Amino acid sequence: MKRSILLAIAAGLLSATALSAAEPLNFNRVSVFPVIRNLPAGADPKEETVSEIIATNAEGTLLVYTDSPGGRIGLVDITDAAAPKPAGTVALDGEPTSVVVAGNKAFVAVNTSKSYKEPSGFLAVVDLAGKTVEKKIDLGGQPDSVALGRDGKSLAIAIENERDEDLDDGKLPQAPAGFLVLASVGEGGGVDEASVRRVELTGIAAYAPEDPEPEFVDFNDKGEVVVTLQENNHLVIVDFETGKVVSHFPAGDVTLENVDTKRDGVINPVDRVENVPREPDAVRWIDNDRFVTANEGDYKGGARGFTIFNRDGSVAFESNSAFEHELVRIGHYPEKRNSKGVEPEGIAFAKFGDDNLIFVGSERGSVIGVYRDEGPGKEPTFLQVLPGGGIGPEGLLAIPQRDLFVVANETDRREKGGQGTTVAIFKRDETPAAYPTLASGNNDAGIPIGWGALSGAVADPEVPGRLYVVSDSFYSQGAIYVVDATQSPARIIEQIVVTENGKPAADLDLEGIAVRPDGGFWLASEGNPEREKNPTHSKLVRVDAKGEVQEIVELPDELKHHATRYGFEGVAVGGQGDEETLWIAVQREWKDDPKGHAKILAYTPADKSWGALHYPLDTPANGWVGLSEITYIGDDTFIVIERDNQIGDDAQIKKLYRFSVKDLKPAAVGEKEIAVIDKTLVRDLLPDLAATNGVILEKIESFAIDKAGNSYIITDNDGVDGSSGETLFLNLGNISLR
Repeated sequence: MKRSILLAIAAGLLSATALSAAEPLNFNRVSVFPVIRNLPAGADPKEETVSEIIATNAEGTLLVYTDSPGGRIGLVDITDAAAPKPAGTVALDGEPTSVVVAGNKAFVAVNTSKSYKEPSGFLAVVDLAGKTVEKKIDLGGQPDSVALGRDGKSLAIAIENERDEDLDDGKLPQAPAGFLVLASVGEGGGVDEASVRRVELTGIAAYAPEDPEPEFVDFNDKGEVVVTLQENNHLVIVDFETGKVVSHFPAGDVTLENVDTKRDGVINPVDRVENVPREPDAVRWIDNDRFVTANEGDYKGGARGFTIFNRDGSVAFESNSAFEHELVRIGHYPEKRNSKGVEPEGIAFAKFGDDNLIFVGSERGSVIGVYRDEGPGKEPTFLQVLPGGGIGPEGLLAIPQRDLFVVANETDRREKGGQGTTVAIFKRDETPAAYPTLASGNNDAGIPIGWGALSGAVADPEVPGRLYVVSDSFYSQGAIYVVDATQSPARIIEQIVVTENGKPAADLDLEGIAVRPDGGFWLASEGNPEREKNPTHSKLVRVDAKGEVQEIVELPDELKHHATRYGFEGVAVGGQGDEETLWIAVQREWKDDPKGHAKILAYTPADKSWGALHYPLDTPANGWVGLSEITYIGDDTFIVIERDNQIGDDAQIKKLYRFSVKDLKPAAVGEKEIAVIDKTLVRDLLPDLAATNGVILEKIESFAIDKAGNSYIITDNDGVDGSSGETLFLNLGNISLR
């Protein structure tokens, strides 16, 4: 699946098949539904919620998701896909693991295991109209996934009886063994216990044959069930009518080129791994002779991609590292999880119009790749990548009758200040693809430039649409990225690693960048003096155009003494020669600042003098408020980003403010009387963020104005660590800043 960078970053606009010959089709997000909005009466809103597996009714107007920690399923009314509404919950006596819908019934697999050695569970038949559990059918073990036949009358349930990963390092075998359950749906929509059959899967896999662990199941049109035995790295096909194993075969291994296997804080996909077990998780039939698997790798594997198998076990297509490279390109590579890379886990398949589409969900990258199946013997075509709209996409659901695609994001990070579990809805039409907003080109070796955690920006003073953007300490190497914003999406065309004496500079937490009048850049590094091990302080770093450190300016002791971990967040340059002055935005109050006031520091390189002004911060309803950027717009006037640390529905302050220092004199270090800046609101950025139809992101970190007068804002995606990984690179146009 090699392709040029131009094809890769424009695929969302050029690759899809159109309803008419003139326009391509794309999926774009139309809404995100936070699961917290659908809690039952009396539920603690602070408790963890999950939307893991998701299903829909025949009309595609009602969603049903599993919430395992809550012991319930949730219902969402999507009659208006752009405005989903809570539709209630149904309590279950256990942890739901999977769900399908037929008619007005939901069939829910529920885990009630006392322990790994005593697995148990049942199939709940739920009346959706009455929101009641009509029946419970014992399954004899711990269920994982459930599938509904194409005829709407057949059920298959994978009884995993999962291993204890803390017992002997999770090594197999661990009794009891898993198996497959088959059942029939009756005329009234219920399930007759007499139709329930058990299919043994022991003695099949080459690895741990006595302990199969079925993970995922799916039906084809012939009434055959494909089953993944993930830890056993094996695939089984079972005939529903007879309950007999039709065929089985190992999922096999892959050898990967140009992947990143080192946890060194650098995205550097240059490694080779040999003979990695695929260990497929989700599986979907494409037709009666082919199916596609997401190769998560939960045990010894981690093939980082997806595979199309022929029913005889031969490989029709292997993505190798191509899917992962697409995520590297758009800033969604999870560097801190790279032993298994982007971990594809979910798979969906459906026919939209004339197009047979494959959806591949990356658990760790929090995105979904969309591919068009071109038929037997042909390589699928990469179309676009969708932002998950949450963290950890688990359930993927195609609703082709309404041109909709739905993602259930299972990870809840509210306890750590992040976003909660969500259900995201996408619509396919002729609208151009809105995501990604920023993508990278290739480096000299032909590999996508890795990036993320963008934290400060400045425009080239001479070239319209050219920006320089820095990344923060999430990565072990500070870097400057050269961005061509005239393209759509904007394109990273070069990465400049900040070096000192020819080696990557140490202890950098880059949060701001400014172009020097005499060439090169000034960088603002935040630091953290409150860290127990290896504490660092905010500092200024002067580099040449190639990123080599020329000078490091430390804080004077009088400022260091009062500094906190909320330090330098942006730097701007005014004047030149002996008049060159650096203006630095400090994020929050330091120890010597009055409450609600952050410092704007001034540093003059000619005489190495420091001064300070006070910036009055808005008062937040929740959390804290601070500065994230400072940009010089001429005539002693600056623009800053002021934001709260809230996300989603709680976000209230995401603003651009303007202030002038023309009639203000910065106080010398140590002076008690510090002048307070008078600020003016330029733009409330909440509507700009909301226009993406997603969760309001927390970290607007960068602002720049290019030579043509266009203003840009950029968000920090925290390196896809505990976040959705979305980066918004938004061109606000030629807005009024005065």
